[in-house]
Parts: sequence; structure tokens; C-alpha cells
Amino acid sequence: MTVRHRVAALTGLLCALGAGTALAADLVPVKIGVLNDRSGVYFDSTGEGAVVAARMAVEDFKPEAHGLKVEVVAADHQNKPDVGASITRQWYDRDGVDAVFDVPTSSVALAVAQITKEKNKAFVNSGGGTADLTGPACTPNTVHWTYDTAALANGTGKAMLKRGGKTWYFITADYAFGLALERDTKAVVEKNGGTVVGGVRTPFPNPDFSSFLLQAQASGAQVIGLADAGLDAANAIKQAHEFGIRQGGQKLAALLIAITDIHSLGLEVAQGLEFTASFYWDLNDGTRAFSDRFGARMSGRKPTSYQAGVYASTLHYLKAVAALHSAKDGAAVVAKMKALPTDDPLFGAGTIRPDGRKIHPMYLFEAKAPSESKGEWDLYKVLETIPAEQAFRPMGEGGCPMVAGLSAK
Repeated sequence: MTVRHRVAALTGLLCALGAGTALAADLVPVKIGVLNDRSGVYFDSTGEGAVVAARMAVEDFKPEAHGLKVEVVAADHQNKPDVGASITRQWYDRDGVDAVFDVPTSSVALAVAQITKEKNKAFVNSGGGTADLTGPACTPNTVHWTYDTAALANGTGKAMLKRGGKTWYFITADYAFGLALERDTKAVVEKNGGTVVGGVRTPFPNPDFSSFLLQAQASGAQVIGLADAGLDAANAIKQAHEFGIRQGGQKLAALLIAITDIHSLGLEVAQGLEFTASFYWDLNDGTRAFSDRFGARMSGRKPTSYQAGVYASTLHYLKAVAALHSAKDGAAVVAKMKALPTDDPLFGAGTIRPDGRKIHPMYLFEAKAPSESKGEWDLYKVLETIPAEQAFRPMGEGGCPMVAGLSAK
């Protein structure tokens, strides 16, 4: 090669590198923080699986093709509002995080929602349950994606009443989620002709439900409503089985339970439990394909509804950011999320209401008997599909100050 040819080649290489650098510099930076329980009662149902789901969504979105450069970071809030609040402030103030995702533990979620509004970032909740996020605590910066306590009450509460469960006793985790779930389920029970005969508040988290279950058993209630989740719910169900509560004729209402909890309990213990959720890995081709890919990264595990919600909501968030070509104004991004119809392979087509509530169908499931299961994760059967407009609380009944005077739909 002549000197002239070498110079031309080198010049071309430098130009190509310069163009690549310029192209990379033009990409809009987006930083997503997945904040959840990575060491406590919800580590199995949210935890690392939610981080994996968020990263899968980023990969599937192909951000560079949309002019974005996306980074996902994660942290453990330890189910403590002060810890979650501290991490959120640090992420927003120092680390350049644009949006926080997941956040199980409703007390933490409520704290994150207010900080997010103060900093004008975006909060897309999947793991937290309290319907107050789209009620009194709603903000222009929050989207509540996967489920809420009102939807759980509408699903499981009504189902138990239809099956003759007219008298209820609640075992309630004594923090924001448990209290909201008891409140919303009690309202459904009483509205539909049932009666609440008593209840007890339990510490959170709590490994031993013996004394609480004995009180519930002694109440004579037809239904014992478990207003808890995660390992707490699994422990209560396991101990109720040991005491023969269901065998004695009382029903357990697992008001929130994840597939990881059912898997951990085993169908010998869990069989016959009825519960409400928005996602199951074996619903259709789209959910199965995603779950196979997720399982390849998670040692064969299937995703929970919360992890599926992180995937779907991350996809929709990135669509909104790409449309605006910026993630800096959180309220503007959330407004764009509401303006764009939602559509993904896990939840299908849907919408986000003005109060921030994501609307999609919910499902009433029953845990299979061992003889019905054809594999390790073949755990649910669908009893009923609850249409989106029936699953969630009407917007006008939530008390969200942003939507006063709007339609109650």
C-alpha cells in the first residue's frame, strides 16, 4: 500500500470513528432505577427478577434505534420507607436517575411517589398495591401499572361471596398495603351483603401466624381474609394447613399471592386457593414466549405478575420518552404515557387513565390440585376473566384530586 493510500485509509477510519462518536453523543440518556425488596419477604416475587425484566424490556425496545441510550440500576429498599426515600433522593439528586420502577411495599411506594413529584421525575409502580396511589395520593408523576388493592378486592372478594362466603375475619399486615387491602375488601364484602365479624393486625414482616390463625378459627367466620403478601402470606397459608383450618370448613382468601409463593408452598398445600392477578405465564403465546426467555435468565423460574408489570411498563415508558426525545420532565413523560395507548405481549391493549391507573383485565385463578399439574410451574387454572372496566375502581370513586369533575369511568 502506498503512503497516499495509507493516509486515505487512516483518514477514512478517523472520519468513521468521529461519526460514530457524534452519533453516540446525539443519543438521549435515560436512566431507570428499579427499587424493590432484594433481601426480605418480597425478594422472590420482585427482587432480581424485576431487574431482569426491566433490562429485557430495554433490549427489546432497541433504544439506539429510537435515539436513546438507556441504563438500568437497582437497589434494595429493605421494605423501609426511610431507606426507600433516601435511595430515591440520591438517585434523583446525585445519580441522574430519571424514573423509578417497581417498588413493592406500599408504605415505600407512597414515599417514592411524593419525592418523585417534588423532583419532577417519573414513578411507574408495579409491585406496590395500595389503591391510594391513584386516589388521595395520586400525582401527575405516577403511573400504577399491574394491580391494586381495589382490583384484588373486586376479584377475590366477590368470588368468595358468590361461593357462599358471607362472614369474614381478616388477618392483616399492619402497614399501608395490608390496611388498604382490608379496607377495600371489607367495602366489597359489605356492599355485596357480607359481614365482617372481626380481625387482627399482625407485625410486618411476621414468620409466626399461629395465634392469629387460632383467633380466626375461633371466630367461626366462613372466610379468613389474608391481607398480606409474599413470604407472610405463604407462612400464613402453610400454618393454616397445619392447623387443618380449610379441612375444618373455613375458606382462606389469599388476597394477594404470587406464583413464587404457590411454587414454594407446593400444590399439596396450595390446591384450591382462589386469588386474583393480572398475569400468568401460561395465558397465551405472548406470555409463554416472554416467560421462556425470562426463565433462561432466571434458572428456569417463571415471572410473577409484578415482574411482568415491570417489563411491560418499562416498554411503554420508553415509547413515551422516545416520542418526547427527553426523559427530563417526568410529568410530561407520564402525560405522554397516558396519551399513548398501551400494547404489549403480556397485558395486551390497554390505557392509562388520567388518575394514573393502568387499565387491563384481571383474572380469578385457582391453584391446581397436584394431579392436575403437568409440570413444575403448571400451577394455575383460570376461573374467570374480569373485564378491565369491572376490575378496577371507577376513577370518580378514588378521591384523586387531579380528576375532580372528570368522568367517573
